[in-house]
Amino acid sequence: MTETEQSVAPGRPVPTRRDVARDGGGRLVAVRPHLALAVAFFAAYALLALVRYERFGSPSWDLGIFTEAVKGYAHLSAPVVSIKGPGFNALGDHWSPILAALGPVFWLVPSAATLLLAQAALFAWSVGVVSDTAARLLTRPRGLLIGVAYGLSWGLQRAVDAEFHEIAFAVPLLAVVGRQLLFGRWERAVWWALPLVLVKEDLGLTVAAVGVVLMLAGRRWFAGAALVCFGLAATVLTVLVLIPHFNPQHEFDYWSKLPGGEHPKLWQVLAGPFSRLTVWKTTGWLFGITGFLALRSPLVVLALPTLAWRFGSSNPMFWGPDWHYNATLMPILFLGLVDAVRRCAASPRPWLRSFADGMVPAAPAIAVACTVSLPVGLGGLADPAAWSGGAHAAALRAAVREIPPGVRVESTISSLAVLAARDDAYWLGGSKPVPPDYLCVDLAGWDGGPTDLPGYAAALHPGSTYEVVFSQQQVVVLHRVG
Repeated sequence: MTETEQSVAPGRPVPTRRDVARDGGGRLVAVRPHLALAVAFFAAYALLALVRYERFGSPSWDLGIFTEAVKGYAHLSAPVVSIKGPGFNALGDHWSPILAALGPVFWLVPSAATLLLAQAALFAWSVGVVSDTAARLLTRPRGLLIGVAYGLSWGLQRAVDAEFHEIAFAVPLLAVVGRQLLFGRWERAVWWALPLVLVKEDLGLTVAAVGVVLMLAGRRWFAGAALVCFGLAATVLTVLVLIPHFNPQHEFDYWSKLPGGEHPKLWQVLAGPFSRLTVWKTTGWLFGITGFLALRSPLVVLALPTLAWRFGSSNPMFWGPDWHYNATLMPILFLGLVDAVRRCAASPRPWLRSFADGMVPAAPAIAVACTVSLPVGLGGLADPAAWSGGAHAAALRAAVREIPPGVRVESTISSLAVLAARDDAYWLGGSKPVPPDYLCVDLAGWDGGPTDLPGYAAALHPGSTYEVVFSQQQVVVLHRVG
């Protein structure tokens, strides 16, 4: 076995290409359980996402934003996101040109559901990668157990619950990068890490961390150093040049959310994360799902950039376990668990070997225990209303049908993503320069909402007159007249 085919830690040898060739179809048979596991999780992720979509249960405007961006790529034009403002280019918000990869699929199936299914497929791909990697380095039963635990991990489930985000591409990429590092395939790890800079601007720092892991392993020092420089340069270029170029104000809008704000003091940057209880809780949730064994693997270095900018940020939303911010950490932590179990097998401490062995079957149980606290469980799907959303969702579907495709429309969150796939959609009140043709207003849960909707619409767009053309279940559609 050559040096490049050895793994970064002692354990079961990784089969070479010659071994696989001699094995004939044996490798295909070996991956079938992991492929089946990936398919099962794709079905589960897709079910959860589509049920929420059909119920118009979007938790934010993000799905509408990404739908508009991908729609732009699908029509070979700029990823204009009207929801954030007239003519707003998505590349002026976050550097995520990898979304263009979904353009052809969206062109065939122009629906926000296309993005949800794409995310489910990307997450499921990572499940197969983690499961197969664990099986090859440990045993098949252990690999499947870790694959199940990873697929159920709260970080991925939170991301599914938060609907589509660009980090869906980073999750399988990081899983493959971790796999190549564990197999000692250094060049492959480098090549798989490079596309991360197209997913989001902060992931250039993660690319640099991959280079650090290469150097820590004592392998490919030049490639590691080059990757560090490339990742840092990519981050600087996107934040200081590329994003401001596409931004209407020619600036990076998130400076104020960086550690200490726009003008941080050194003590704020260093001490801030350690003084926040939420940060400590999230850290416990992250490393606790692996029994803290992931800390014994060099792969944990890949998680440090994400943890640093999140926990050091002045935005409390980044500190906790909610939304999609922890999804990119899941493949790192679970592959770190695989690496740690292998390392512990060679430990002279019997208690450590026993703990590592017991952590593998315990991981799925821990994942299930964490799942109980999440809002994405399957239990409620036994109620038929959970699938259809009841009378209110039916009213929203009817309201969307009332609005023709290809028009300018302002909407509240519930119907925003559906309309964004076919219309020029804006957040309610966001189309100031040119009055919209239609307004779709969902008053359900809007405490203190307007009672005179034609007057409300006229106030939003002075000089325009609107009339109600649909009203059911607190869902109202107004059309501009004259």
